[in-house]
Amino acid sequence: MASAREMRLRIRSVKNISQVTRALEAVSASKVRKAVKAVHATRAYADKAWQVLTHVAKQPGRENLHPLLTKRDEVRNTLAIVITGDRGLAGGYNTNVIRFVGRKFDHYQAPVHFIAVGRKGRDLMMRRRKNVVADFSNLPAAPSFMDVSAIGRMVVEEFLQGRADEVILVYTDFITLSRQETVMKRLLPLEVDGGERVEDFEHRLGPAAAYIYEPGEREILDEIIPRFTGLQVYQAVLESQASEHAARMIAMRNATDSALELIDGLLLKYNKARQQTITNDILDIVGGAEALAQVS
Repeated sequence: MASAREMRLRIRSVKNISQVTRALEAVSASKVRKAVKAVHATRAYADKAWQVLTHVAKQPGRENLHPLLTKRDEVRNTLAIVITGDRGLAGGYNTNVIRFVGRKFDHYQAPVHFIAVGRKGRDLMMRRRKNVVADFSNLPAAPSFMDVSAIGRMVVEEFLQGRADEVILVYTDFITLSRQETVMKRLLPLEVDGGERVEDFEHRLGPAAAYIYEPGEREILDEIIPRFTGLQVYQAVLESQASEHAARMIAMRNATDSALELIDGLLLKYNKARQQTITNDILDIVGGAEALAQVS
């Protein structure tokens, strides 16, 4: 059994760790509130943009209206955007994303190139010998659309130039503080058959209306689709950041609880060791007193 001094040092060390994890939990709780607010603020705009795009693309006789809406007959190259965090101490957040990537793309139908958004994901994918062609790490804590728009422009350019036949987005969807799910969806070519959290843009009664757009559908789509693609990436980054802060807050809370439990166990062992030391000292004193009494 360790000595009482060693037990005191262990208790002091664990207490210091619990103070750090409690502070990190408080910081993450503050950040997750701001991140969730940003997620909710952009969801409405993203949904409305999706409604407009869907309605324009569903107008009568609009086949092959735009290259970014056209599905290619053969997928020879796939480009995947993988969003993770720049820092650790978030439980299994980053590892779960990379495991998901491995399950989905290790035996994919076409060669896959990766765009890493986040330093942790970049390092893990390069360690697993994934073909990482671009890296967007160290995004601001509260990124703006301009901070992320370069990713959208890059994937649109890769798709239009034929270097990628499809673009897939992998990120962590924020559901609640205790639940985040890694999801994958196709970003390009855009699918306009439906979408989550989107109300019907058509009239509720009577036949669907057909509109004439000025200057024209093609001009509108040339402006909307690249912007909407960047908006989807921006929304995914916000969702992932909120998920990361929530995962880190929960991980630090669990670490603090574990540290407190460990402190309780160490205190119990320390008290037992201290009691044992006191008992041995008393026995030594009693034994010495009896020996002196017998001598005298």
